[in-house]
Amino acid sequence: MRARLLPLLIVLMAGILMTLGLPLAAGMAAVRQQHVVVDRIDDTARFAALAQFAGYRTPEPPQGGESGDRQLSLQHELARYEKLYGIRAGVFSREGKPLTVAPAGWVLPRSGESWAAFQDALAGRRSRDPGQIWPWRHDRLTVASPVIRDSDVVAVVVTDSPTGRLRSLILRDWLLIVAGETAAMLVAVAAAFRLTGWVLKPVRTLDAAAHDIATGRMKSRVVADSGPPELRRLARSFNEMADNVEDVLEQQRAFVADASHQLRNPLSALLLRIDLLALDLPEGHGEVTSVRAEGKRLARVLDDLLDLALAEHDPGDSQLTDIAEIVTDRVGAWSPVADREKIALTYRGPAAATGWADPVALSSALDAIVDNALKFTPENARVEVTVAVSGDRVDITVADGGPGLTEEELTRVGDRFWRSSRHQNVSGSGLGLSISRALLAAGGATLAYEPNRPTGLRATIAVPRHGG
Repeated sequence: MRARLLPLLIVLMAGILMTLGLPLAAGMAAVRQQHVVVDRIDDTARFAALAQFAGYRTPEPPQGGESGDRQLSLQHELARYEKLYGIRAGVFSREGKPLTVAPAGWVLPRSGESWAAFQDALAGRRSRDPGQIWPWRHDRLTVASPVIRDSDVVAVVVTDSPTGRLRSLILRDWLLIVAGETAAMLVAVAAAFRLTGWVLKPVRTLDAAAHDIATGRMKSRVVADSGPPELRRLARSFNEMADNVEDVLEQQRAFVADASHQLRNPLSALLLRIDLLALDLPEGHGEVTSVRAEGKRLARVLDDLLDLALAEHDPGDSQLTDIAEIVTDRVGAWSPVADREKIALTYRGPAAATGWADPVALSSALDAIVDNALKFTPENARVEVTVAVSGDRVDITVADGGPGLTEEELTRVGDRFWRSSRHQNVSGSGLGLSISRALLAAGGATLAYEPNRPTGLRATIAVPRHGG
């Protein structure tokens, strides 16, 4: 869930930062440009005042006399300004012809922003604000100011500035914004990581507890003291549900155990009466034999039901156990049965392999699995029991050479009273593997099934190597 929630939060925060950052970047660029424009306006106004004082009226070069000296002084001022700042500046007549310009030979273009600014100044207005300068555009900044004499515009002063420094300053500001937003994004990601961890921690705990209950550890509960209020309420509801489920299952186990126990005594008495009645009937009477067999089968079912109820109620006594020793012992105990059925029962694995298990429960479960394997394995076939250490568990595998199960049947194996329709003629109650799974779950072990190639069934008991 974190893998889905965290990108969503990151995208949301990135969108917020971009929403704030883009207007800020544009605003800072506009402020930078405005400072430059104000400086150019001041410079252009100063040159316009000098041109007005110099008495410009015609596009003739400056002549002698006081007016000519003032025009020559203005020309020197423009040349020094251009040399010092690299900004072209000049005085132009109403027709746009240069009167005094720096550098020499500069001609005002008859189109674009420069000409538009000239026309605004010629109309007696300050030139309009130039378009925004961006770092990727190599535009120039043009500002024009009218030279007014006797309430009439007699000339126009134009400054044409390069924008390299302005673009560099804007780019530097943007890099600072990017750096700040990157730092803010890293902080936001760290905060989102912590936030999702805080939000999802109860969910992970809840998931682990639900898994424990699903695998038979009914005592698992959730501590409802962390996370958002909604998840704390969910944790309390989960605990209440788990308590109710445990109570219902406990009542079910008690009912099954009591019913099995109560039915066992009348059934034993019934079988005894059948044996007494059989004394008055001819030996080998078919109906008596059939009734006696059904009664014994019912007795086995009641015994298995009682064993299952006790197994599900037993909390287990896990301890450090030599798994290999238990397996070799049970293989040895079942070897006479295998020999009688002409089946090769073999063991393969290490001499010692320790894990945490209840020895009695593990032995009982292994007995049921080996018994089941021998039932369905034909003569001259093989049942192989192996022990292997795999990471943090010890795997006990019982592979038989029987007919095996289909994919659909594999999903049902281990269910109570379930037996394959193809194996109804084999004796059994359909509870043996359910009892095995309940005994193993009490000690933290698991039981799984898969096909055994080329034929048969593989039952694998996974025993944890470490307690806890």
